Amino acid sequence: MLPLYVILAFIFLLIPIIYTFVFSFNDSIKSNIAWRGFTLDKWLNVCAVQNGAVCEAFGNSMLIGVVATVIATTLGTMIAIALVRYRFKARSAISLLLFLPMATPEVVLGAGLAAQFLAVGVPKDMITIIIAHTMFCISFVVVTVKARVASLDPALEEAGRDLYGAPQQVFWRITFPLLLPGVLAAALLSFALSFDDFIITNFNSGSVMTFPKYVYVSASRGIPAEANVVASAVFILALVIVVAAQVSSAARAKRLARR
Repeated sequence: MLPLYVILAFIFLLIPIIYTFVFSFNDSIKSNIAWRGFTLDKWLNVCAVQNGAVCEAFGNSMLIGVVATVIATTLGTMIAIALVRYRFKARSAISLLLFLPMATPEVVLGAGLAAQFLAVGVPKDMITIIIAHTMFCISFVVVTVKARVASLDPALEEAGRDLYGAPQQVFWRITFPLLLPGVLAAALLSFALSFDDFIITNFNSGSVMTFPKYVYVSASRGIPAEANVVASAVFILALVIVVAAQVSSAARAKRLARR
């Protein structure tokens, strides 16, 4: 029965994706709940004047995700290296505190951040969203990169120093290339969490509209087909990137095996 359970689980997981993709071609007017007919107009005119709010919300989410990912990945990588390679006071306490954003419910985290911004008189806008996203993304980056740092062979860096390499040369030519897969994985995870977040964003966004907020607001009257188009495009792009990475990895493995 296990194969049957696996098939049913995949069908259950894929139904929302298939629904989103199919209804991106729906010839809807105001509501996108009932099927009215096939059309390519939604894909060709997704950013038309009357539907510009979808693309504006998507652009805001992309901007917030990229900025928060860059900041969180940079800070998180440095913190991970410090926690693994160095001994200092409060090291254990810092490691524990980094897990709190991961363990804290998003409602509590979002409400707490909103209260802090209100207490210090900071207006809620895109900056507050970036700060909030960076804060909870750092924890995921640290955990991911920390595992990669712990798995590095110190002998490789020692060999670089034995060959009279300066500390900066050893880091950029040996340590960083070895850390790069973990850093990229952490960055992708950070971007996915930022782009997808709704609860924390809703508490700290003010009037700024992100794509998850737009979908939530529109859900009461039926998510417009243009939102389905954007979601489908993001899914297809992610699928293409994953397939390309797997094909490239397989080709690289074959080349190495021939040597």
